[in-house]
Amino acid sequence: MTTPLMMGAVAYAPKVVTIWEGFKEYFRRHGFEFDYVLYSNYERQVQAQFDGSIALAWNSPLAWVRADRMARARGQQARAIAMRDTDCDLTSVLVTRADSTVGQSGALADLAGKTIGFGAIDSPQARLSPLDHLRQNGLLAGQNYTAKRFDVLGGKHGDHIGGERDAALALMAGEIDAAWMIDGNHMAFSREGVLPAGATRIVARTENFDHCNFTVSPGAPDDQIARFTELLLAMRWEDPAVRPLLELEGLKAWLPGRTSGYDALIRAVDDEQFYDAKGNILATDYQY
Repeated sequence: MTTPLMMGAVAYAPKVVTIWEGFKEYFRRHGFEFDYVLYSNYERQVQAQFDGSIALAWNSPLAWVRADRMARARGQQARAIAMRDTDCDLTSVLVTRADSTVGQSGALADLAGKTIGFGAIDSPQARLSPLDHLRQNGLLAGQNYTAKRFDVLGGKHGDHIGGERDAALALMAGEIDAAWMIDGNHMAFSREGVLPAGATRIVARTENFDHCNFTVSPGAPDDQIARFTELLLAMRWEDPAVRPLLELEGLKAWLPGRTSGYDALIRAVDDEQFYDAKGNILATDYQY
């Protein structure tokens, strides 16, 4: 029996099992042996990419940064081979209540002295990249404004969106002056009623960034990775056997991977001293 290509994924929600069981069956129908291992957090998953456990990983942007640094420190290479269409050119937004004076002038200087809500400590979209955006505009946490973090399920890099939802609820309760969240969650929270229609305003928006990618582990078998990539990119929304899987994973098409959309996150990782240049974890209050 052919040794299956082993992939790692993080179990941030029950649907993860359904998704990857479906992908396993899809690959098997095409004569490709594939299996997966679920991890409770991205830090363990990235480490597994360097001990031979998995040939590739479905990584968050922050996990990509760590994998890339760990590979470079070893004289190796981690490659991003594919990502969802919905992973490209995203933004996070800073939201305030519609009746608030915060941001009415259109200047971020209005945030001086205010309390701003962020997602979990390891959320690229709701903490690290937003911190970088404010820093690039001359605002430093603890100096120009108070940062309030809403930590949920450390190690899952914000995939569960719980921290963003908690920040949104705190905003509506008047506990904070503004809250960061990815644009898609802002719309989702509006649909859910967490943020009632017309109750909020967007006062700032990050530059575009990219989200998850399939990261190839150093030393992974090239022929299996090539076949995996070929079959993945061949998945079509119009295929009734494939569409439910794509819907669950939140995409309509797989695209070739790129790493150009991680620049702000890389800056934030350094400025916040989250990882060092070798991928070692520096954040002392990070529990995963």
